[in-house]
Amino acid sequence: MISQQTIQQILSRIDITEIVGGFVKLKKRGTNYLGLCPFHNEKTPSFTVSPVKEIYKCFGCGRSGNAISFLMEHEKYSYVEALRWLANKYNVEIEETETSPEVKAQQQVADSLYIINAYAQKYFSEILFNNEEGQDIGLSYLKQRGFREDTIKKFQLGYCLEDRNAFSQAALNAQYNLDYLQKSGLVVVRDERPLDNYRGRIIFPVHNQTGKIIGFGARIIKSNDRAPKYINTPENEIYVKSKILYGSYFARQAIDKNDECLLVEGYTDVISLHQSGIENVVASGGTSLTTDQLRLIKKYTDNLTIIYDGDSAGIKAALRGLDMALEESLNVKLVLIPGNEDPDSYVNKVGANAFREFIANNKKDFILFQLEVSLQNAGNDSNKKASVVNQVAETIAKINKAEDFTKQQDYIRKCSELLQIEEQGLHALVNKFIRERISKQENKVSENETAITDETFIPSPADENDQSFNLLFKDELHERAMVRSLLEFGLKSWDEQNSVADYIFSESIDYDMIDNKKLLEIMDRYKTWYSEGIEPTAKNFLYDEDQQMSSLVVSIMDFPYELSLNWKEHFEGKINTREDLYKEEVASTLNYLKLRKIKRLIDLNQKDLEKQHSQEEQIMLMQTHQHLKKMEKELLHNLGTVIVK
Repeated sequence: MISQQTIQQILSRIDITEIVGGFVKLKKRGTNYLGLCPFHNEKTPSFTVSPVKEIYKCFGCGRSGNAISFLMEHEKYSYVEALRWLANKYNVEIEETETSPEVKAQQQVADSLYIINAYAQKYFSEILFNNEEGQDIGLSYLKQRGFREDTIKKFQLGYCLEDRNAFSQAALNAQYNLDYLQKSGLVVVRDERPLDNYRGRIIFPVHNQTGKIIGFGARIIKSNDRAPKYINTPENEIYVKSKILYGSYFARQAIDKNDECLLVEGYTDVISLHQSGIENVVASGGTSLTTDQLRLIKKYTDNLTIIYDGDSAGIKAALRGLDMALEESLNVKLVLIPGNEDPDSYVNKVGANAFREFIANNKKDFILFQLEVSLQNAGNDSNKKASVVNQVAETIAKINKAEDFTKQQDYIRKCSELLQIEEQGLHALVNKFIRERISKQENKVSENETAITDETFIPSPADENDQSFNLLFKDELHERAMVRSLLEFGLKSWDEQNSVADYIFSESIDYDMIDNKKLLEIMDRYKTWYSEGIEPTAKNFLYDEDQQMSSLVVSIMDFPYELSLNWKEHFEGKINTREDLYKEEVASTLNYLKLRKIKRLIDLNQKDLEKQHSQEEQIMLMQTHQHLKKMEKELLHNLGTVIVK
């Protein structure tokens, strides 16, 4: 774990304009910066960065956040990966908290493998471009395949000499550890002699989500029936095949923008499509899709289009992993390349535009395609057809998210038509499989107990016409306004003895009446830090590891408007800002919360008055009502309000 001291050093150096500006071209406008949103396609800039508040917001697609969440969203980093990226950028030495010897040893091995892989990539690329054998065999082969030099350099391709130990000796001479060289898969030891494992092969580096090289694929060039076509890195501390999609580092932004991931089989398919300008593509490496790979795709998009060869082997490969994709709520389509072509050869044959058109016009629904293939194989055999019915029902039952209910019903209707059976019967069979799955899950409940956590209140559009919803949402706005005042002005002076934070916490506000418990959590943490002598600012919360809290603070600190610089040309004198009027804002915010408390007490007292009481109790309730109404009137006067709904 990264120590808190290191995190604070990183946060103190963050410049959101500099960070976002490294990915988005920004122009200054007033106190903010404006640019084209990197998260959706737009022609008119609506992406705004506020260096003062240290947040960004797109008024087109609605995405917002801070510097860390920008890296997490744009680069698909985890929180820790984003911190490490920032530490590297600002030359902050990362200090780790105490970890077990086992974890330290594992981290040391991982770091060593990353270093060795980086060295190997540079070595193989150097051989490819600057060595005679590399140029004559490796580079000429890649150019024959139609790859340009800029594409080869982008994917950091290389070549390993046919010499039995050229790389091994170079690595050992550079003082790299033999055990780690073996663990990386680059070197094997036979008869106590280190030998190159990838000799005579084209080298395809495999990158993780941060661009580090975690392993290699090595393709043989010369025909050799005894040798495998590809050799891949063996699994180790950083290379886990089930969690890797080749090309995902280069495709992540294109997938995000196109809201679609194209999945192919091989390395060269990915590279050819990228070279043609189709960059939202990754490869599974020819293996069955895994849950981890599907979840990696899910980070970028819900739409997966699988593009495989049109032969029987390609069809079988494409159908593997279907149920898992449905369980992850991915919208899966299938495209089969015609003839004996693969994506690599087909895009080179027809060109990028024709390839895009072919994909768009030939997408088939995955479930319906699987059903058609199964029915063809079943023919007129009634037993095989019954098996197909069970298979498709079990597949549809895997669509188990509440939001996918309509999709599930649509599949039942379409599949019953193709199967020529009663829709009601297929519906009953699907429900049977759902019950069986739920029953299995219930048996595991005792082993995997789950806790229900409070979530940030997010209004549903369907509720916008409901009066109780509107009142609740108004209450939420007042709660947010108070927390915003605390975060922005808490350390400013209220009077000669007290700060704004002192004043807020001294006021008679019943915090149990704050409905959004995440806001209450922010206030409690602020109060704790403040009492311990720590000066809490919005930044402390803005970059909190708790992403729910961080997102809530971003939404609270949002900047829906700013004072136009042109006002100074039309109006003389100083124009007051929120900074100038912070005391009025704080007082007004607290008065609204007090008024809300009084109104709730009035409602409770009114309901009590409607019940049967003794004369003394009735008088006391009437006096309470009058006292509360008087307090309400005073607060309304202070707020300058006549009627509050």
